[in-house]
Amino acid sequence: MRSWIAHFRLSYGQKLFLLATLPLILAVAAISVLVANQSRALAEREIKSLEGQLIEAKKAELKNYVTQARNGFYFIYGNASPEDELAKQQVMQILAAMIYGDEGFFFVYDYDGNNLVSPRQTELINENWLDLSDSEGTPVISEFIEVARQGDGYVEHLWPKPSTGQEARMISYVTSFPSWRWAVGTGVFIDDVLATTAAARAEVEARVRQTFLYIGAITLGALLLVFLSGLFINIRERRLADAKLKKLTQRVFDAQEQERGRVARELHDGISQVLVGVRYALDTARRRISSGDDRAAETLDRGMDHLSNAIQEVRRISRDLRPGVLDDLGLGPALRALVEDFGERTGIETEFETVVFRNRLNPDAKFSLYRVAQEALTNIERHAGATRMSIDLRGHRRGATMRITDNGSGIPQDRHRQPSGGLGLRNMQERIEQMNGTLRIFSSKSGTVIVAEIPLSQLLPPEQDGDTKRKAQA
Repeated sequence: MRSWIAHFRLSYGQKLFLLATLPLILAVAAISVLVANQSRALAEREIKSLEGQLIEAKKAELKNYVTQARNGFYFIYGNASPEDELAKQQVMQILAAMIYGDEGFFFVYDYDGNNLVSPRQTELINENWLDLSDSEGTPVISEFIEVARQGDGYVEHLWPKPSTGQEARMISYVTSFPSWRWAVGTGVFIDDVLATTAAARAEVEARVRQTFLYIGAITLGALLLVFLSGLFINIRERRLADAKLKKLTQRVFDAQEQERGRVARELHDGISQVLVGVRYALDTARRRISSGDDRAAETLDRGMDHLSNAIQEVRRISRDLRPGVLDDLGLGPALRALVEDFGERTGIETEFETVVFRNRLNPDAKFSLYRVAQEALTNIERHAGATRMSIDLRGHRRGATMRITDNGSGIPQDRHRQPSGGLGLRNMQERIEQMNGTLRIFSSKSGTVIVAEIPLSQLLPPEQDGDTKRKAQA
């Protein structure tokens, strides 16, 4: 299971790509759903409006048919009594002959549900259909009679089409002959209206799907553009990082060679010459002892002095490479010793101040601050021409701060008004950045101020600090 999870663990570039594309995908999906819903809702309103207009047109047409038919035989109905069978037969004959179109016809039912006229479906004539219902459960004939009793009106129902025998939706207009207790009407099938609205809905769905395809294509193009841009930036940044790494590696090698050269020069110019002097003194003392010369003891004393100087020189070089006081006593005493040695060697007036913060800096932070101070003192000695310098070291709630000040000639600045130091300043900057700290340099003709700040994360917690002290005491 763990190997499977590790196999699908995302790299930094993949996480960055997901971070860039996931909001885009979510936004596009939300917009797509919103557009689709709004489009469907708007289209549905338009389709409903169209359907309503078409049905109203059908209803007006039906009412016009019934009105014209009634006007055609009204003189017969108006002059006949309720028991005039001859008049009834004449009216039924007229209505039976009034067929129109492929499916249109008039029908007549008495209030008891008996069919009197049905020219396209003659099998219904003289049968009682009061309990007839369509497949949806609508009592069609009962609805006709109820509407006729109320005067006139429309009934929507299912009815078998004369041409096919299959049920289709129909709207019927029914009026009444109250003296004869007849429900007279005609209907029109609205499957053409339903087909029109269904086609409109299908077209809307097709357009919605097409819109989704367009949005998907645009999204895919955007994702591809983001991917290619990220790939280009990644390749470019990687090349720049490789170039910087090569440059940094070369600088590290140069710094190592410079340090080796410095140590070699100090060994050759210092210890080597002192040891040569010791050798000559011992050789001279040996010859004088062999010859019984009383000056042999004086020569041995001089050789021992040379040997003491060599020992001191070795200690100085060792202290420059890695001061033991830094590990034993902490950063404050190490910096104090460094400043005092600097003042004795150069004659520059020095000052060192520190606020005790219980030596809680971790070893890397202490070493970085010490090297920054060492590099700063080297620059002051070689380039500043200063007569006075000071170092202030203190801890606070945000971490630790070291401030180095001199009254020298300052650091040359580039055209952007930034200090343009050499490898030493860059090394100082990189050491502090490795500790997640900041290095600020303020330079003018009246002197230079270097402020190095180490964050609180580089301080040891109290329990770890106590363990370190106990181990040192042990």
